[in-house]
Amino acid sequence: MKRQTVAVVAVLLVLVGCAGNTASGGPESPAASSPSGASGPTVQTVQTASRSVSGPWRAWTAPLSSREAHGSCGATAHQVVCATDSGGFVGRSRADGRITWTVPAGDRGKSAGLVVDAADERAVTAVAGRLRTANLRTGRQAWTRRLPTGSAASLGAAGGVVYTLATSDPASRTAVLDALRASDGRPLWHRTVAWSTGEPLAAFRGRVYTADGTRVTARDARTGNTVATSPTGVECPHLVTGGHHLVCTGSPISAGDTFPPMRRLDPATLRPLPTPRNTIDKPVRGVISDDGVLVLYEAGAEDTSAGNWNAYDLEHNRKLWSTYATEADATVAGGRFVTFTPGNDATRGRVLTIDLHAGPQGTGAAAPRMSAAYAQTRDGEHPVLVAPGGNTGHVVVMARTHGSLRSLPLP
Repeated sequence: MKRQTVAVVAVLLVLVGCAGNTASGGPESPAASSPSGASGPTVQTVQTASRSVSGPWRAWTAPLSSREAHGSCGATAHQVVCATDSGGFVGRSRADGRITWTVPAGDRGKSAGLVVDAADERAVTAVAGRLRTANLRTGRQAWTRRLPTGSAASLGAAGGVVYTLATSDPASRTAVLDALRASDGRPLWHRTVAWSTGEPLAAFRGRVYTADGTRVTARDARTGNTVATSPTGVECPHLVTGGHHLVCTGSPISAGDTFPPMRRLDPATLRPLPTPRNTIDKPVRGVISDDGVLVLYEAGAEDTSAGNWNAYDLEHNRKLWSTYATEADATVAGGRFVTFTPGNDATRGRVLTIDLHAGPQGTGAAAPRMSAAYAQTRDGEHPVLVAPGGNTGHVVVMARTHGSLRSLPLP
C-alpha cells in the first residue's frame, strides 16, 4: 500500500506543477534554472517522497498524466522523457517507470513535439512560441527562449545545436529557421526558408535539411549558409529521413492513382542516387535504419484503409520484402522493424517485430516475433512506439486515450 501511495503522490506532483527528484535511479536536485539572457521562470526544487528503483531496463507499466498523454514521449538508453502539452518535462526511470524528475510549465498552445538528444544531454520542446529545454543529466531546466517568429512547427537537434522551424502563416510556405547553441540557448543564426507544413527538419553530419514540398535545401550547421539544393526536375513532395539518409516520396496527403518515383538523395550534393522502384500505391509514412533499409507504408491507391509495409535496401538498390498492414506507428530497434499487428487481423493488439533484411519469411533468430496482447496497443488507444537509444533490448508503448507507458522486452 505504501508503494502505491508514493506512486500516486509522484503523479499528482506532475499535475500541480512541482519539481522533484529521487535518491536512486534519477538525477539529484533537479531544480530548473534560466541562464543569463534566457527568458522564462526559474522553477524551485521540491523534494518528493518518490523513490524509484535503479538498475537496467525492465518490463513495467506506468500511468501518464493527461498533460503527458497529450504531449510526446521519447527515450535514451538511460531514461524515458515525456514533454507535456504545457511545455514541461517529466523524466522516468528505465527500471520501473516511476517519475524521477519534473520540469513544469504552464504554456497553452500548439506543441511542436519533443526531441530527445542524448549526445547533447538535452530534451527540447516548444509550446505557444516558447522553446524549452531540459538537461537530461541533471533533470533541471536548461534554458528557455521566446521564439521571435510565430510558433514552432518542427524541431531538431544535433552536433550541439538546437533547430526550430517557426511560422506565423502556414499557408505562406515559408518559415524562420533558427539555430541555437544547445548548451545555453545562445542564438547562432536564423534564416527565412521555403518550407511546406508537415515536412521534417533533419540535421546530421554538420548540415541541416529543410523541404518545401518540391525541393530540398541543405545548410551549413555553423553558419546557416546554403550549401546544396536538390536539382530542378527531381520531385520531392515529401521527405523521409533517418540513419543519415534522405528519400523523396509522393505526398501522403495527395489524392490520385499515380505518384512520383521514389528518389534517394546524396546528403552532400542532394543529387538523386539509384533508388529501388516503389509500388504504384500511395506512400504514407516511412522509417529508415542506420544501415539504409527504408520501410515504407504504402496504402492502396483506391482503398487507403489498408496497404503494405514495403522494405527497400537503399544501399544496394533493391526491394527486400513486403507485409500486409493497416496504417500504424513504427520504428526501428535492435536491427528489427517494430510496429503493431494489423487492426483487422486476428493477432491485433500486439507488438510485431520483423528482421530488417530477412523480412516476414525469416527463420531462426531472424524470424518474425510478436508480443503478448496488450490493451495499450489497440487502435482506440492511439498508441505510439518509443525506441530507447542504445542496445537496451526494450521498446516502450505510449497509449494516449487511457494515458500509459508500457516497457516490454523487444519481441
